[in-house]
Amino acid sequence: MWKYLCPKQYVEGIHEINLQWLESKGIKGLILDLDNTLVPWNECTVFPEIEEWIEEIKEIGFRACIVSNNNSQRGRDLSELFDFPAFWKAVKPRRRAFRKALDLMGVKPSQAAVVGDQVFTDVLGGNRLGLYTILVQPLSRREFLGTMYVRKVERLVLRGLRRRGYLK
Repeated sequence: MWKYLCPKQYVEGIHEINLQWLESKGIKGLILDLDNTLVPWNECTVFPEIEEWIEEIKEIGFRACIVSNNNSQRGRDLSELFDFPAFWKAVKPRRRAFRKALDLMGVKPSQAAVVGDQVFTDVLGGNRLGLYTILVQPLSRREFLGTMYVRKVERLVLRGLRRRGYLK
């Protein structure tokens, strides 16, 4: 069970992800969460360091796709701003939206990384398909009420992963 909940990388923020290193490991596509990963929850504010990171993705030549459990109303504008295709109401950790993103990007699971802020959606969903999973700390403490409750369990899981030596 722990292997499905353990990210391959755990970083403070998206800007800490070494894209050149991912490229050297054969990663060609990035599946990106939206809320509290690219933008604060329920906002359209894009921080400058996120904009720079998005530009670096494009410069390196990564394919990218947003996969979000949110609806498309707010997300559509952000998807256009980032110039990435997106799948909404993804019902993560279900694999369907991840598979659609892989197909759209034309990459195999071994060539893709998932970047997100939640263990029980992004990491679990990505690990179930054999994707390289990167957990980032949320951009904001504001979030959906249901997510706040899940975060309490998530903290226990992360503590357990550290204790077992899966995370540093």
